[in-house]
Amino acid sequence: MIFSRRSLVGVVAMVIAGLGLGLAGCQSSARKKDYDPVLVRFFLEATAGEQAAVMRMPLTGVELRVRPKAVFVETDIVNAEVVRVDMGLCLLIQVTPAAARDLFRLTGTNQGRRLVMGANEVPLGSRLIDGPFIDGNILTFIEMPDDDLPALVASIKRTSEDLQREVARR
Repeated sequence: MIFSRRSLVGVVAMVIAGLGLGLAGCQSSARKKDYDPVLVRFFLEATAGEQAAVMRMPLTGVELRVRPKAVFVETDIVNAEVVRVDMGLCLLIQVTPAAARDLFRLTGTNQGRRLVMGANEVPLGSRLIDGPFIDGNILTFIEMPDDDLPALVASIKRTSEDLQREVARR
């Protein structure tokens, strides 16, 4: 094959551009995480007659019927903390401002139901909706030993930070 100088330069330029894009793609691949990601989702307890999935709490064995679609997901979460309340230690989940507005509406119209929290598809706790949650915070008692809560919170925080950075880039 005979290439003119102009076409050869064009081919070389395309190859270099292709390699550059390929290498850039390699750099943007997911980096290895130095923690175990924890994807937290909240489900609303189903009423009689609604399609439901059953979630069984790990320690008590209590079964709760929930709507199959999560009402809050991992990208809605901005922070997690262990907090002490009158009844002991619990998990505090803080949500984004948009999710806080949704949480206020959801809890205002669904009093008497429960919000069920799952982490990596494992139910861990539930919270009775006793009134509108006005501050974007969800306090939930978790069915796990208190000593394990700090590690869970640390993983939720790291996961949340990574997800919020990813959302901000979009």
